[in-house]
Amino acid sequence: MGVEGCTKCIKYMLFFFNFIFWLAGGVVLGVALWLRHENKISSLLELELDGTQAPNTFYISVHILIAVGAVMMVVGFLGCYGAIQESQCLLGTFFACLVILFACEVAAGIWGYMHKDTVSKDMITFYDSVYDKAMTPTLSDQESKKAVGHVLKVFHETLNCCGKGTGSSFFTQLTDKLGISDLCPNQQYSISCHSRIQELFSDKIYLIGIAALIIAVIMLFEMIFSMVLCCGIRNSPVY
Repeated sequence: MGVEGCTKCIKYMLFFFNFIFWLAGGVVLGVALWLRHENKISSLLELELDGTQAPNTFYISVHILIAVGAVMMVVGFLGCYGAIQESQCLLGTFFACLVILFACEVAAGIWGYMHKDTVSKDMITFYDSVYDKAMTPTLSDQESKKAVGHVLKVFHETLNCCGKGTGSSFFTQLTDKLGISDLCPNQQYSISCHSRIQELFSDKIYLIGIAALIIAVIMLFEMIFSMVLCCGIRNSPVY
């Protein structure tokens, strides 16, 4: 069975959009894997102090992205094959998968917008708790002091920052110079770690949001084309 005219044009347009969708799935998967293993993020999110792990909300989002990218590649291949074979069954399955994916993406987008600052806020809270412990003069246990100092130094060297603000940055650098502590990088950094943390995670979240918006537009076109092609195959008099 074959389609003709405008429906045939839609068939190849659907194949093209599905190929783009398949590539987009590969890009999402690749970006998610990069975010999962990015040096700065990994070094911060794998920190642990006194049994308290750094907030892993960001990793939860990344793992969801990995799953979405893999599913997109499978669905994209299904759509390409269904369009070329002109199979109503495959196209119907493809349309159903797209609807589910689109609904999940909209729900994830709403949740992400409502919690867009959660990741950076949780990480800032974790940093502040570590910083306060490191600056506590009553912390007499040398092992605990060493552990706290190591975690704080990872923050400072990874993000090229020092302290919670200008005042705390100057104070920490002063104690380093006096030999009381060894927490800031060798270079003189006066940039607040709060702003560095917000920059690191906010930039990554906006990157994810832009990718999700582009994919959503492609999915809308695919849903329209798949239904039109499905109807065209059903009504086609050519066998």
